[in-house]
Amino acid sequence: MRIDFDPAALSRNEFYRLLTATVVPRPIAWVSTTSADGTHNLAPHSFFTIASVAPPVVQFTSVGRKDTLRNVEATGQFVVNLAPEGLFEQINDTGTDFPHGVSEFEAAGIGSEPSLRVKPPRVAGSPVALECEVHTTLGIGDATVVFGRVVHAVVSQEVLVDGHPEISRMKPLSRLGKDEWGTVGGVREISRIRHADWQGPAGDR
Repeated sequence: MRIDFDPAALSRNEFYRLLTATVVPRPIAWVSTTSADGTHNLAPHSFFTIASVAPPVVQFTSVGRKDTLRNVEATGQFVVNLAPEGLFEQINDTGTDFPHGVSEFEAAGIGSEPSLRVKPPRVAGSPVALECEVHTTLGIGDATVVFGRVVHAVVSQEVLVDGHPEISRMKPLSRLGKDEWGTVGGVREISRIRHADWQGPAGDR
């Protein structure tokens, strides 16, 4: 038996909890930005994915108007840092609702390093960073989707295997429902089947 949920009959928070518990796991964009006055900001955003490869564009969603969005609109730049398992507590710390003007890098004691193509710094302890310039933004209700063109990418040599970022070495965190977070766990591999090699549904093979 299935249970029906009508978004119109539920409060915003009730349906938010339902969506974030079912659309899982969600990769985390640990976004660093710099305000117009030079304050560095860092915050996790779990509505994050690739929007395009040519040109290379990633997207994340800001729910409400937070410092990340204000800085992106003011400067047109940001960095997406991979959120690794080893920095679990620090990532959670940067989700704290610090007052405007407080740098999460400083408040949470997170090391930074200069970016190559944009002003916002990278997280020094993150194995992957995507330096981005804003492509466009799209407002949807109380949220804003930010599309960023990747102008530079950097990957730690320690997570590369034959030039390929290895997930078992990157150990990215993901967000689940409630206060739950996910780790990589088991990884399965399967090749996509060409039509020329099709032998019927998997259950019949």
